[in-house]
Amino acid sequence: MTETVSFTQMKDGTKEDYELLARFEHSYHRMTPDRVLTELASQGEETLEGYKITRLEHGLQSATRAEADGADIDWVIGALLHDIGDGLAPQNHDRMSAEVIRPFVRWDVSWVVEHHGIFQMLYFAHHYGWDRNARDRFRDHPCFDSCAAFCERWDQSSFDPDYASKPLDYFEPMVREVFGRKAYDADIIREGYVSPMGQSHAATSE
Repeated sequence: MTETVSFTQMKDGTKEDYELLARFEHSYHRMTPDRVLTELASQGEETLEGYKITRLEHGLQSATRAEADGADIDWVIGALLHDIGDGLAPQNHDRMSAEVIRPFVRWDVSWVVEHHGIFQMLYFAHHYGWDRNARDRFRDHPCFDSCAAFCERWDQSSFDPDYASKPLDYFEPMVREVFGRKAYDADIIREGYVSPMGQSHAATSE
């Protein structure tokens, strides 16, 4: 039988209760890569109607393009997981996806994932009568060019059913490596550092 805490209200918990929870939470945290991979796999079972590929294939295609560009593991994982929030938070999937990766990747990668939704509007917003240049509010942000390039090179281009993406199994070791890092390690986060994204390709900025 699993041990449980003594309280029914958190304020009544004892030191022993919280030590017990810390022990269980440590094991739970170690299983994060498994849950991420399970969520990714589930995206292969459905797609938004109208698209030619599944959500999973879009993530795999984005990550494959990132790796082919010479991007490092943080960018590849950012590309792979940039839409992982789609299922539960379709209206703010970009922010939810960023929170999934934020403790484990550089700050510029999580910033780009968090804001890619508004940057993607460049490609379609005008068809709905919206502002396709809404991203311009971030023109002075140091990650503006990175986000524009992310969308141009790896996101908006990754809806091609004929593209030869690497399979999820290929990226699994990268997922496990990144989510096995110490959360919020300053040496990983590197606040303020804007990292290269591989080969230099000009981002579209109509």
